[in-house]
Amino acid sequence: MEAATVQKFQYSSWTDLRTFEGKPRGSLRYTQRIREDKRFRVVALALDKRRDHRQRSVSDKNSSALLDTGSLLHSPFDEEQILKKKAEEVKPYLNGRSMYLVGMMGSGKTTVGKIMARALGYTFFDCDTLIEQAMNGTSVAEIFEHFGESVFREKETEALKKLSLMYNQVVVSTGGGAVIRPINWKYMHNGISIWLDVPLEALAHRIAAVGTGSRPLLHDDESGDTYTAALNRLSTIWDARGEAYTNASARVSLENITLKLGYRSVSDLTPTEIAIEAFEQIQSYLDKEDGMARPGGGL
Repeated sequence: MEAATVQKFQYSSWTDLRTFEGKPRGSLRYTQRIREDKRFRVVALALDKRRDHRQRSVSDKNSSALLDTGSLLHSPFDEEQILKKKAEEVKPYLNGRSMYLVGMMGSGKTTVGKIMARALGYTFFDCDTLIEQAMNGTSVAEIFEHFGESVFREKETEALKKLSLMYNQVVVSTGGGAVIRPINWKYMHNGISIWLDVPLEALAHRIAAVGTGSRPLLHDDESGDTYTAALNRLSTIWDARGEAYTNASARVSLENITLKLGYRSVSDLTPTEIAIEAFEQIQSYLDKEDGMARPGGGL
């Protein structure tokens, strides 16, 4: 169908943001900031190690667990406090730069992105939702069906361009295929990109549980059970996109978090725990970036 029939791409529902005047960064100031509040950092490290290396099930993941000290409790409140502190540590050195979450479909970009935006006091945008709104509520699946993937990708690039050139202090959840166009990386590199790296098996289980109706690229393989079909199709997509994800500024590996916290499965991780790790990886990226900016590039 002719692409010319597509409605003009508009963003009337977007909120204008104030121009952010960031504070100057420096290695000494950053190091001093990171070293503040040592007592809190001890608690955070204790949470990272998770004393008893328990094998937690999904059903009891919200229950309390004892820390190594035997006197501190891990709870959703603890997670929120750590999340808040991590965001406070990182925010002054972002200089208003936006964040772009990339990853395979079903990796949790929207859920984690909303948590990060709230912690930073940033505005959250879902790229797919912006495209749907610009096309008078037409769903992503319907855009693929009636106009084709190429039209969707054009609109995706337009959305990323506008977000990167006109907005500061936003967290953006991108579509799973945003990484395949080099021009999209040009726009995302105006901010900081974070790759949520989730094992394909875990993605297949998530998608099989909710169905593939909203994911048009998974409709090509309807053979076998839902999980197997999803895994097969995801494997094919990964072969085409996997290398592109490595262009991200920071990588958040759910497998690594699972091992660090002593969990049995990545499905045991809470979105807040993933967001905390994202801030940790952003912090590492800022450290490296700051080191490269100094004379000699030494850390």
